[in-house]
Amino acid sequence: MNRLISRTGAAIVAATVFLFAVCMITGFLFGSYLVCMLLPIGYIMMAAGFQQECPAERRVAANLGMIFAAIYAVLILLVYFAQTTSVRMDGLNEQALRILDYQRGGLLFNYDLLGYGMMALSTFFIGLSIRADCRADSWLKGLMLLHGIFFIACFVMPMTGAFTAMADGNTGNGGTVALLFWCAWFFPIGVLAYRHFAGAD
Repeated sequence: MNRLISRTGAAIVAATVFLFAVCMITGFLFGSYLVCMLLPIGYIMMAAGFQQECPAERRVAANLGMIFAAIYAVLILLVYFAQTTSVRMDGLNEQALRILDYQRGGLLFNYDLLGYGMMALSTFFIGLSIRADCRADSWLKGLMLLHGIFFIACFVMPMTGAFTAMADGNTGNGGTVALLFWCAWFFPIGVLAYRHFAGAD
């Protein structure tokens, strides 16, 4: 049961990252928001598998990875549930939109970056907990550890005012390119994690 749940979570991670990339390319914002709410669920299922199987001497790292995964999930679910409900369906005034609309680079956009910063910390600590016994697991461990670097940008950039131009709708293509790069990085993590848990049977 443990491995089945973890393998299912890894499959959800890979599928949602792929679908998110498709939605970004096609401009289907509602779809991208929806899959972003499914990704944390799959990620927690996957992370719990690594936490459960790790040796005792690496349990602190795995536990930290699970805690940061939970923080990530709460922030992301709040951000994208707001986008698919209040922002999409209510007639919000301009001030409220600047705060709540993800596309305007306001408070919830900053919370989104903070959430993915927490995810980066989670992957880093889970990467520390993985004992790589084959080449595929070595790649998985390396990708998760290096993904931790994203924490710095996600945590610091909102404090620099780098996204203030978004408040007037000036989003450009840079954000889409950055997100597609992230998808290209994270999709293999889901695939390799699925392979890891499938091979554990």
